[in-house]
Amino acid sequence: MSGKSKSAPKIVVVGAGAFGTALSAVAAAKDKANVTLLARREEAAAECRRTGRNDAVLPGIPLPPGLVYSSQAAALEDADIVLFAMPSQAHRDAARSYGTAIGGRAIVVTCAKGMEQSTGQLLTDVLEEELPGRRIGVLSGPGFAADIASGLPTAMVIAAPDTAIATELAEVLSGRTFRLYPSADRTGVQLGGALKNVLAIACGIVEGAGLGDSARAALISRGLAEMSRFIVARGGEADTVRGLSGLGDLVLTATSHQSRNLRFGIALGKDGRAAAGSSELVEGAFAASVAARVAGALGIEMPVTEAVAAIVDGKLDVRSALEQLMSRPITHE
Repeated sequence: MSGKSKSAPKIVVVGAGAFGTALSAVAAAKDKANVTLLARREEAAAECRRTGRNDAVLPGIPLPPGLVYSSQAAALEDADIVLFAMPSQAHRDAARSYGTAIGGRAIVVTCAKGMEQSTGQLLTDVLEEELPGRRIGVLSGPGFAADIASGLPTAMVIAAPDTAIATELAEVLSGRTFRLYPSADRTGVQLGGALKNVLAIACGIVEGAGLGDSARAALISRGLAEMSRFIVARGGEADTVRGLSGLGDLVLTATSHQSRNLRFGIALGKDGRAAAGSSELVEGAFAASVAARVAGALGIEMPVTEAVAAIVDGKLDVRSALEQLMSRPITHE
């Protein structure tokens, strides 16, 4: 982006789900914006063109008139910024599908919150493998798509290896009611986003099982300690855990019923264990097993994450998991 003319950078958002649509709406609302929302299916793109909305995922919310809709990979040509807004487990396939159309100068930003289940890799690592030579960033933090698209005040984090790039991305992508704070800690920002989904499931289990608000408060605080241990062990910064992408996102998803991970946990708490196939498309369900596996390999104690993973995988019921957590040896906080 730097060193180019003062014309608006070309932004392409890959993924016409709720979050991708919301991000494209914020970016396209700015003066002289050049933003394309790239849908997987032409039917979805055509419906957005016809109605000026994406009612399939954000019903009733009008989108900026200047926003362009496409289903063709050619839309990525000459893009300055490419936002990957599909689920975490689809990142590798998407990078392979669209990689040849993404120019070498483009900055590619993952906007998903998770780790790759099969490898345990961060999504920035996945994209660097599949898109060699591109600069890779990450956008994360506490923000529901409907709130963002509706113009409600939202603050999130944008991280890149170079602070100058992160700052430039923050300036380009921020809007009147959408503020991005730059960071150089891609690892901490990503892991905060992934692990808070796991902890949101745990808080949902507490709510669904009727264990009370005191239990939720304890879970949030101890979960934050787990998150901190894991992030630091993976090379992230402890301060990031206390910021928007850690504590901020955890508080949002652990307390709001807009959170799919919280609602999934509530169902688990009521039923006692996961039903077959019930974890589909819930990011925290993927992240729980990955984080537990990686933590075990690194020798990191993450009892809450391990309990959630065992419940999601059908290896443990809620009552047994609670008994295990409450019978752990007492240690200093």
